[in-house]
Amino acid sequence: MPSPLVLLMLCNLVIGSAAFVVSGILAPIAADLGVGVAAAGQTVTVYALSTAVLAPLALVATGAWPRRRVLIAALALFTLGNAVCALAPNLAVLLAGRVLMGVGAVFTPVAASIAVAAVEPARRGQALAFVFLGISLSYVVGVPLGTWLGLRHGWQVAVGCATAASALALAAVAWRVRTDVQAPGAAFASLGAPLRQRRVQAVLGLTLLYFTAIFAVFSYIGPVLQVLVPMSDARLSLTLALFGASGVVGTLVGGMASDRFGAVPSLRVMLAVLGTTMALLPLSAGHWWAMVAALLVWGTAGFGMMAPQQSRLVHAAPAHAPLLLSLNSSMLYVGTALGAAVGGAAALPLGFARLSWIGVPLTLAGLALLWRGGAAAEAAAHPGRGGRSGYTAGHPSRCPVAATPASPHACAPPAPADWRTRPGAAGRDRARPRAPHR
Repeated sequence: MPSPLVLLMLCNLVIGSAAFVVSGILAPIAADLGVGVAAAGQTVTVYALSTAVLAPLALVATGAWPRRRVLIAALALFTLGNAVCALAPNLAVLLAGRVLMGVGAVFTPVAASIAVAAVEPARRGQALAFVFLGISLSYVVGVPLGTWLGLRHGWQVAVGCATAASALALAAVAWRVRTDVQAPGAAFASLGAPLRQRRVQAVLGLTLLYFTAIFAVFSYIGPVLQVLVPMSDARLSLTLALFGASGVVGTLVGGMASDRFGAVPSLRVMLAVLGTTMALLPLSAGHWWAMVAALLVWGTAGFGMMAPQQSRLVHAAPAHAPLLLSLNSSMLYVGTALGAAVGGAAALPLGFARLSWIGVPLTLAGLALLWRGGAAAEAAAHPGRGGRSGYTAGHPSRCPVAATPASPHACAPPAPADWRTRPGAAGRDRARPRAPHR
């Protein structure tokens, strides 16, 4: 991959780590600020809503800016938000800092557009997957490390380290990204028609449902795990790292399953597995290995649904695929916010030990949505192909690019076939005047 993409990937690693590290250190944050854990969990809600609503607006507002300027401005806002959080004397200031961080997360879609422009069309999917790899790795490296720092030395230390890392990323972008870097901007023109399609609405609705289910628990994952199996700070960090690794594996498994069995059948299986695992997780109380096994299956099934979802959107409205995939990412963050809010409300009556049960009815609703309209939508999107889906340059039935929870652009539709290769083109070819041979 071109060296600028390596830098963009590392910047996404910093962004993902800083954004989600608070999930593992909610208890010390709540204790230090004098609020409940559920109230502290709204830091996840606020960041997710800011990313889902304000970041797309910022993307469109800066559509005419040079891309390097947008990258620098985004990382500057993200760094400022981190600094505000690290110095926050109360919950209100902490939430304000998270809003700034959410706006600064516009860096990620801008980096995606640069990745697409930096390589030839046949490698665009690989370039996007590589840039978004940083977000996936944040669950494996940044979040567990930040959780360990926050529990061992105080939550301000963890957030302060995230601020320092963000400042380094800002300096690296200002130093290494060329002033003439080119990439298209964004606009919401002509988006109304695809959004009125029921197939598109169903896909976006499913993303909202299952991410709400996942983050109703993950937003409070630190307290949940400690209640189920009291453990040391080091073991908690290891558990979170294993969960993050299962998410990376899930993205790969989801892509392969979608290609081999079709998007909708794969989603049905993964949703059923996710709901079953969330129902069984409380039964692992007191048994660390059983809890880890449940988390690994949960992470694989939960994060494995992104690739099939992306494939369904691309097939539903190929001409509007980039913006629809961006909206799918927004639904991801709205689901994250709703999950944090729902989990916070359910924590008191259910308790953290049984909090995962809140996700069971949400997964059932997702299954109902799939069974109601999934088969018809799949048949319409893939006539004569048995419901298989996915894209790859040169082979429209395959898409090997792994998707992540914060990576909505794994595959792009292939260019229309040339007239010479379409069925029936031979007759038209014979009728078409040809230039004399020289």
